[in-house]
Amino acid sequence: MLAPSDFFDLNDQFVSALFDECAFVWEALGKIERHVKRLTRESQEILGEVMAGAFISERAIFIGEGARIEPGAYVQGPAYIGTGCVVRHGALVRENVIMLPGSVLGHASEAKNSLFLPQAHAPHFNYVGDSILGYRVNLGAGTKLSNLTIVSEKDRHTGRRPTISLWVDGNKFDTGLAKLGAILGDDAQTGCNSVLNPGSLVGARSLVYANVSLRKGYYGADRVIKLRQEIEVAERQ
Repeated sequence: MLAPSDFFDLNDQFVSALFDECAFVWEALGKIERHVKRLTRESQEILGEVMAGAFISERAIFIGEGARIEPGAYVQGPAYIGTGCVVRHGALVRENVIMLPGSVLGHASEAKNSLFLPQAHAPHFNYVGDSILGYRVNLGAGTKLSNLTIVSEKDRHTGRRPTISLWVDGNKFDTGLAKLGAILGDDAQTGCNSVLNPGSLVGARSLVYANVSLRKGYYGADRVIKLRQEIEVAERQ
């Protein structure tokens, strides 16, 4: 239920390597930094197009063939941006981001410590923090994948934040992560202006409708998550 294979197609060896030794799907987030170092070889290689007005830092960054970094975008890195990916105008690629072939980070969107599996799109005004987007996931405009709880103040003595725990079928799972955004299985989609609160796990092909504020927890595959509200239309006086 909570294993990587329950969310993603792992037949591709390149993809499956990102989840090696992960009993639970969220464990892959703690390994992204190591995989970025492996994939970039801790050096910079630009094979795709960096358009005039885009900015690339001097950190370890790989940009594959056919990828495009548009004007106004900033790739801070370290980051691996695969074949045919697009980082659109005004987007920010922060540290430890892996974008696999055909994925998109769109206008005014930001990604940090996250995995984009092939053809995953965060195309308009999105925040993707400490999250995993499966194959062909699409985030509606304005979707935010929140990664830090509002009660995550650091302990005065240890300097550490509390870790995020999930209850699934009556069982408590301590993720061991202070920052955990959302994990969306293959072909999942969100509607415009939805907010997935820290620790939201959404199964493959499930839909989160517009304006939903999704509580942390596990939502199975092939579900439709709707917001119910009433609208009154009155005559203008």
